[in-house]
Amino acid sequence: MTAATTDAGHAPVLEESTATKILRVLGKAPIQILLVFVGLLWLVPTIGLFLTSLFAAEDVNNLGWWQILTKPSLATFENYQAIYHNESIRSAIFTTIWISVGGTVLPIVVAALAGYAFAWLDFPGRDWLFLLVIAMLVVPLQMALIPMFSLYSTLGIFDTKLSLILFHTAFGLPFAIFLLRNFFIGIPKELLEAARIDGASELRIFVRLILPLGLPAIASLAIFQFLWTWNDLIVALSLARDTQPITVAIFSQLRQFGSNLELIAPAAFVSLAIPLAVFFAFQRYFVQGLLAGSVK
Repeated sequence: MTAATTDAGHAPVLEESTATKILRVLGKAPIQILLVFVGLLWLVPTIGLFLTSLFAAEDVNNLGWWQILTKPSLATFENYQAIYHNESIRSAIFTTIWISVGGTVLPIVVAALAGYAFAWLDFPGRDWLFLLVIAMLVVPLQMALIPMFSLYSTLGIFDTKLSLILFHTAFGLPFAIFLLRNFFIGIPKELLEAARIDGASELRIFVRLILPLGLPAIASLAIFQFLWTWNDLIVALSLARDTQPITVAIFSQLRQFGSNLELIAPAAFVSLAIPLAVFFAFQRYFVQGLLAGSVK
């Protein structure tokens, strides 16, 4: 260590020597190598699926996905053109987008309003209602499949996008309210009091103050809700017949044409790539949202 030249009255700044830097890097190297190895293992199934989707129909059942690395000429994007021209797969992708966007936006809007009310509005029974919301977190959605099947049939909305959006909204709300309330309650009270003194209404405070400050938690919640809705299979199988999301469409293709991997593999990779793109788009807020309400 060497002391750097400083102005009078200031403590000297110690500069790290080259040897010290090298020792620090070498000390962290084993952990970093382990993390890289684990990351590569996690990526192997995704890479294998993508390479499998590039095989032609006559090769997909006869060759392993790793063989495309030594023979790049085997790769073709005709399979992705085929799923675009496949009516059931194409329709399922757009259906899934509608359901996922609706099943993400609607619970976020409702949960943001409820979270603000639980955090900063004083009304009778507030704490008991919040305890009820927390209790609903442990209710498994499988318990509601048969009752909701009967209810949707009575209301005439069975096998529609709306029915799936409402179901995902209902079961996404407890966690959404819990997360946003914990984040909103960490906002300094002085900011809200200053806004009220300036004459701002509760709605204006919510829109102009709470929502911008709560963006990390909202983005994190959007990731959770979108992934859950996009990857859902059991709800769609139970509450839909013709309105098939991509998971049900792939399941149907696999059940009917088990050897038709040149269609199943690219469809599965597209189903995987879209939620990954959503995650990477909002990953900067992900950790902040996970830590919502954990510190004051």
